[in-house]
Amino acid sequence: MRSLRLCVLHAFVLFAAAACTSMPPDYGEIVRSSDRVDADRSLDQRRKPEQLLAFYDVRPGMRVLDLSAGRGYNTELLARAVGSTGQVYAQNAPDTPDAARTAIEERMKKPAMSNVQHVLREFNDPIPPNVRDLDLITFNFNYHDTVYMGVDRARMNRALFDALKPGGVLIVADHSAKPGAGLDVTKSLHRIDEAVVKKEVEAAGFRLVNTGDFLRNPLDPREVPVFKNSVPNDEFVLKFVKPK
Repeated sequence: MRSLRLCVLHAFVLFAAAACTSMPPDYGEIVRSSDRVDADRSLDQRRKPEQLLAFYDVRPGMRVLDLSAGRGYNTELLARAVGSTGQVYAQNAPDTPDAARTAIEERMKKPAMSNVQHVLREFNDPIPPNVRDLDLITFNFNYHDTVYMGVDRARMNRALFDALKPGGVLIVADHSAKPGAGLDVTKSLHRIDEAVVKKEVEAAGFRLVNTGDFLRNPLDPREVPVFKNSVPNDEFVLKFVKPK
């Protein structure tokens, strides 16, 4: 009987530990971390990272891919959220501009980035061969670029699908074009029709489960390039899941 009670107690402890590790971190505390650089804090004003991290539902211990990581702004937030028990892969294309590559390599020296691996891979084949069963993939504000870059997006999206574990999540955020714009303004305005993204990603097997409105701006006419807009850009955030 004593042995049985010990087994039950041990199982309870393991269950409690698992429950604790699955709890979301304090996203506000992450954003307020004193060692974040001023440039990132400035970017916070339009990225709304606390709401973005909550929408990701990123938690300690997760294995995450940050697609098109650029200078690593989003990567660092993810690294802080998954903690020392998690892992983040920051993907950039081999032809990433030198300034962005230098910036993320410098960022990699920070203690907060000790759980990050920077990988240089083409968008057509963005996942390292040994990376599987990811919990989360984020792809922020660059899906439109893959259009005029000539990326095989069907292949890319299928690779993302295959790399996630069942129930894993893909987040796609981008600058919104007018409905019906299709792919015509991806280079001229650096925007994309939200409906196109949904259609292409769902074609890979994903299921759309949520949309985030915290980066929306109804005052944006969506007729000018995002870098020349006089008002904050209207941006969509989509959450897809790989069905179990």
